[in-house]
Amino acid sequence: MRIGELADQSGVAAKTIRFWESTGLLADPTRTPSGYRDYDPDVVDRLRFIRHAQTAGLTLAEIRQVLAISDDGEPPCGHVTDLIHQHLADVDERIRELTETQSILERLAARAADQNATDCNGYCAILQPSDFSDSPAHP
Repeated sequence: MRIGELADQSGVAAKTIRFWESTGLLADPTRTPSGYRDYDPDVVDRLRFIRHAQTAGLTLAEIRQVLAISDDGEPPCGHVTDLIHQHLADVDERIRELTETQSILERLAARAADQNATDCNGYCAILQPSDFSDSPAHP
């Protein structure tokens, strides 16, 4: 099947298919006598897998690892489980950081509400170091 049909069936843009092909996520397809790419229908499932893995937060390098394990005939689920746990830990850490930032911004908003704009000297009294600057994420 040609790239346009593959794009339609998989929901992945032709430009993205060519990019993934160039980065090794897809094998080089056979070519028609006139030079057009001729993809095997099984590539539709692989493209959907790649897109779904991206949605789950896996990087293209991680997806390439999973595909390589699978292509070697090994079950990749153990590796995928490890990746998911690592990404989940990363998201938890990011949420912690964002919660801390939210708390700082709430204190600054309260300070800003009490600030008289005519009393503002220097850079900005609202952002002058005080209780919000003592947090570990903001030395």
